[in-house]
Amino acid sequence: MEQQNNLFGDTMFLTDGGLETTLIFHYGLELRSFAAFELLNTPDGRAALQKYYKPYLDMATKYSAGFVLETPTWRSNTDWATKLGYTKDELQAINMDAVAFVKDIAKQHAGTSPIIISGNIGPRGDGYNAENMMGIEEAKAYHAEQIRAFKSAGADVVTALTMNYSNEAIGVALASKQLEIPCVLSFTVETDGKLPDGETLEEAIEKTEVATGNYPLHYMINCAHPDHFKNRLSDSSPYLKKIKGIRANASTMSHAELDEAENLDAGDKDLLAHGYAVIKSVLPGIRVIGGCCGTDHSHIEQICQHIF
Repeated sequence: MEQQNNLFGDTMFLTDGGLETTLIFHYGLELRSFAAFELLNTPDGRAALQKYYKPYLDMATKYSAGFVLETPTWRSNTDWATKLGYTKDELQAINMDAVAFVKDIAKQHAGTSPIIISGNIGPRGDGYNAENMMGIEEAKAYHAEQIRAFKSAGADVVTALTMNYSNEAIGVALASKQLEIPCVLSFTVETDGKLPDGETLEEAIEKTEVATGNYPLHYMINCAHPDHFKNRLSDSSPYLKKIKGIRANASTMSHAELDEAENLDAGDKDLLAHGYAVIKSVLPGIRVIGGCCGTDHSHIEQICQHIF
């Protein structure tokens, strides 16, 4: 798509790693319901977020890569915010403030490499389980308010992470299309390489492309270890080759095992980086490299040494 060529082009982009797990296990912060957006409410919280993003932005400069700067808003949708006591108006203000916050960080790191401001969208429910699944129109209506806030605040793109069934992803894409903001969709998979609802990546992407008129800029995979899905990728598939970003977990554990874990599993960094290198050889069009649960900037550094 023209939008994709203009926004990402042929540049390699880095993005961050496991925001919430880093803040909890490395910074010792408490995140209610995994909601990092609450840190925007205090000066100390905002300082912690600035500290978190800095090494990733420095790494992008080091490797002459672009950077996708995601807002800390994976949990800032209506259901989760209501559980945490926020009104609809307060939630909209937080989502808009999140974009302004990362735009200020981008200004501090402005240089020759491009920085893309992305409004981060999480699943309505638990990212690990496909439950209480919405129809397409319900998903579109549900996510539209957050997307509208990101658009109003000047985000370049919205990125939906940890989508575990295609209907929700399609809803995000159709809402983005209606509001005229580019979108990226990222699916998560189980240890068998399939989405939690049993769809294959190819099936989910094909269904999304057909339903949205090929609207997403590209697709990603996140919150799974490369060993869970690298053997299911192929550049010969017209749909799988649309996967252009990876944000993998550090751990090889399943979602169910991670849910039960009380300690952080930082995984084997060499194994993780090797997995990224294998994926890049299978899908040479990969353009966005980052991490998910259990990863920090040291994991991304190790991956960069294999990729660049």
